[in-house]
Amino acid sequence: MSGSGRRRRPTQVDIARRAGVSQATVSLVISGGAAADQIAEPTRQAVLAAAAELGYAANVAARSLKGGRNHLLGLYTFEPVFPTDQRDFYYPFLLGVEEETAAQGYDLLLFSSVSSAADRSIYAGGGNRLKLADGCVLLGRNVRREELAALVQEDFPFVFIGRREVEEGQLSYVGADYVAATSDVVGELTRLGHRRILYLRAIEDTEPTRDREQGYREGLAAAGLEVDESLIQGLDDPAELSAEHVEHWIGVYGVTAILVEPTEDNRLVDALTAMTDGERVRFPEDCSIALLGDPPSWTPEQRDWTRFSLPRSQMAREAVRMLVDLLGEPQPTSRQLTVPCTYVPGDSVGPAPVREELP
Repeated sequence: MSGSGRRRRPTQVDIARRAGVSQATVSLVISGGAAADQIAEPTRQAVLAAAAELGYAANVAARSLKGGRNHLLGLYTFEPVFPTDQRDFYYPFLLGVEEETAAQGYDLLLFSSVSSAADRSIYAGGGNRLKLADGCVLLGRNVRREELAALVQEDFPFVFIGRREVEEGQLSYVGADYVAATSDVVGELTRLGHRRILYLRAIEDTEPTRDREQGYREGLAAAGLEVDESLIQGLDDPAELSAEHVEHWIGVYGVTAILVEPTEDNRLVDALTAMTDGERVRFPEDCSIALLGDPPSWTPEQRDWTRFSLPRSQMAREAVRMLVDLLGEPQPTSRQLTVPCTYVPGDSVGPAPVREELP
C-alpha cells in the first residue's frame, strides 16, 4: 500500500546520485576487492559518506569510512558441514571457533553458500563476500585453490584450519601434526614385531595425505626398515574396503598390519564393522589395523579402534587466536602452527602374527 509510510531502502543508484558518481563506481567501492584500488581516494570517501548518510549498509560503510573494523570474525566452509553423516566430525571445529571468538570479544558470522554445494564460492557474484568480516577462519577438505590464492593476493586476513599451500604465496594455518602422529603409530607397530605394514592412502593428493605418507616413511626409517612401495596403496572409496582386500594383502604381500585414513563420514568405519561382523578377518588376531585419525562419530558403545585423535577444538581455538593476532599487526605476515595429535591405543592392534616367510 502506498500509504503505509514504510521507508524505501536506499539503493546503490541513490548513493550514486548523492555522491555524483556512476552506479558502477559505487558498486566497486562498496564491494571492495582489487578493482576498488583503481578508484581515487576522494571519490571513495564521497561514496562511503553518501552510503553512511543514506543508511545503506551503515554498519559497514560507516566503519570503513572511519578506517575502523566491524569487530566481526567470519567462518567459511568449503563444503556443507551440517549433513548428518559429517556433523560429528566438524562439530568440535565449529564449537571451538564459536567459543574462542566470544572469548576474544568478537561476534561470529557464518558464511553459508549462496549456490549449490558443488558451486560454493567465496567470490560468488564477483566480489569477496568475506569482507563483511574483519577476517575469516576457513575450513574444509575440498578447497578451491584459486580462491585461497586470490585471498593471499588481496592480503585479506584469514587462517585455515588444516595445512594448506598455494603457489602464489604462503597462507596462515593451524594444522594437525599428521607426520609425527603417523610415525608414532608405525613405531608402535614395529615395536610389536610388525615388519610388513600396508599404508592405505586416500586417492586425493592433499596436504594431510602427503603428511601421513611422510610420517609412514619416517616411521619405517626410524625402525631401520626400507619402504616397500607396493605396500602404499589407494582405494577410491573406503566403503569398498572388504575382507577380500585384507585377505589378498595378507596372502600376496605378507601384510600383518594396515594403516588407513578415515573419512569425514561413517563409510570407512561401517566397512570395518561389516568385516568384523563377518568374522572372515579378525582384528588384531589376523591383522592389526590402525586409523590415522578419528572415526567421525565414535561413542563408547562402538569398537575402540586403535588410532590417533585430532585436537579439533584446540585447532579451532588456535586459528581464532592467530587471526586476532594478525588483525592487530600493521603489516601481517603469514603464520603456521602445527598441533600434536593424541595416540589412542584402542583394541585393533596387537603383536604381529607368526607366519611363514614369503619366498
